[in-house]
Amino acid sequence: MFLQDSWRFAGPIFNVDTVYKDVSVLKSIQFPHALCLADPENEMTFSVLHIKDNRPVIEPTEDHSGSHVKWRVSSLSPVGPIVRTTQPVERHGVVLVYKELGGSGNNNSYSFRIYLATNNSSDIKDISKEVRISKKRYMKIEKPPTCKLDERTYRLMSNPEGEINPEDLVFTLAVTKLKGYFEAFFEQPPPFKLSLIETDSDQIVWSATIREGDCVNNTEAKEKPRKRTESRKRSSSVSEEELASKRPRSLDESEVMRLTPPPSQDITEKQLLQVARQLGKEWKQVAIFLDLSSKDLDDIQATEKDVTMQKLKMLVEWKSRRQPGKATVGDLWRCLQEMKDLPNEVCQTLRNMMDG
Repeated sequence: MFLQDSWRFAGPIFNVDTVYKDVSVLKSIQFPHALCLADPENEMTFSVLHIKDNRPVIEPTEDHSGSHVKWRVSSLSPVGPIVRTTQPVERHGVVLVYKELGGSGNNNSYSFRIYLATNNSSDIKDISKEVRISKKRYMKIEKPPTCKLDERTYRLMSNPEGEINPEDLVFTLAVTKLKGYFEAFFEQPPPFKLSLIETDSDQIVWSATIREGDCVNNTEAKEKPRKRTESRKRSSSVSEEELASKRPRSLDESEVMRLTPPPSQDITEKQLLQVARQLGKEWKQVAIFLDLSSKDLDDIQATEKDVTMQKLKMLVEWKSRRQPGKATVGDLWRCLQEMKDLPNEVCQTLRNMMDG
């Protein structure tokens, strides 16, 4: 109710305080935002909404990047990033899929929660907490989560058709309605293809296929061998003489090869394309962190007009200069993790690749 004219929320509102320290020790704060800044023609003015004595004050920011807004601290009370624009804005969103465990006892039925949220760690952590304290048990299904969301109405479709509630979900950044989820129920086994559609344009903004292997809960399977091992340790008692008599036998060549881990797999061009698509106008800064020169960038731009392909060629050039086994997803992440302007969606994409 405090925002009027063309002001809009750009991220969550935080209540910041210091512990055992005077407020003056805190000089600045960088608040996360979820706006897509890839379009250079859609310039936006960032500010912060600062609630002082229950009154709204709009204060300027010092700087902003593709993922954060920097604010010089004036005093501590609820504050968060806002943006002023007359143009429609796109927000980096996430779609998070959780499968219900156990359910009604019918092994042939599958029930899911599909959450929509802005792509920042605060919202994602809140959803994880909400799922964790739910009366029902859920497991997270890892699917590429990022997409573009705006304050619009979305519909979840499935193939084959399942029971989905609600039929439409309004995604809004109002604080009390920041998160929402669909419930999807299927009586037949997977695969299920889920598609999120913006109702006004019928545009598909996100899709994923849930396969049978995605629905297997590996947590209990991992715990059982550990319990058996601990039980075996407790029940076994070996004397010092028996230990002294045991000698490690030498391994033959075939066993050594079988126990030697394979070399690290380099990141593929398909994976690099995923990263390239998540980069905005800060991609030239990424090139500097990857030890490419200004001349390298000029050569890429001279030979390729498509911006996405320019970003891809920049990443491929980095890979080509690395030794085999030294151009992994982890190597790329280590090169970029010190970059302050690296978008959250790039970080999330690389983490998903490493986890997967």
